[in-house]
Amino acid sequence: MDVSGIVSALDFTAGLEGYLRDGHVFWAYAVLAATTAPPLVPNAALLVTGGVLAAQGRLSLALVLLVVAGSALAGDLLIHRTGRAVSGRVLTRLYRRPRRRALLEWASVRIQRHGVPFVIAVRFLPSGRVVGGLSAGIVRYPARRYMIGAGVAEAVWATYSVGLGYFGGLAVSNSLYAVALGLGVSLAVAGAGGVAQMLSGRRSARAGAAPPGRVVASGGAGPGGAGAPEAGVPEADAPDGEPADRALRG
Repeated sequence: MDVSGIVSALDFTAGLEGYLRDGHVFWAYAVLAATTAPPLVPNAALLVTGGVLAAQGRLSLALVLLVVAGSALAGDLLIHRTGRAVSGRVLTRLYRRPRRRALLEWASVRIQRHGVPFVIAVRFLPSGRVVGGLSAGIVRYPARRYMIGAGVAEAVWATYSVGLGYFGGLAVSNSLYAVALGLGVSLAVAGAGGVAQMLSGRRSARAGAAPPGRVVASGGAGPGGAGAPEAGVPEADAPDGEPADRALRG
């Protein structure tokens, strides 16, 4: 089975690789931004190509990372804004399908409970970028806090997506880089797991020592009255010195 052929067939942006390689430098960055900002666009091959070109010195690695992470963050903020704007019939239609309703409610509860750590984690789940952003907007999760979580998530995502191409390009001509790449990926995965476990342990200890934060509603029940998640954020996630209900209005 030709796995690489199947992946290339599913990733329709793979056809842009040749354009990115042969085009003007400005258009190379523009193509990266245009295929990164919208959600659900399979652009893995294109990002790897950007990393390879950076390894060859044809593109700036720092600028590639900045363009990819920045455009992805802009798309996330637009999704969050869309979630804040939906109401009435649109919100009712979103909750009409049981699976979609369950996903949005699941994400809404966890965003209110865990805040920024969940905003970061949900980015790496299938369709998590859309589900997390819409849910955060629907429950009126503060835009500044959402931007912090989404910014961290997109920085990590851009680093490993472009980094695969960058270090892979270096490894082609130098076996030492190949060894370093394998060790680096292993250490990064182990480190990420350790940090996640540490944060989870701290939150569990904090939850056991103090009662959970009160969720403040911002307008009653969801569409149709029952079943939709209650809009609000925990007291713990409100900005310092500011009540949660005032943070929601901001």
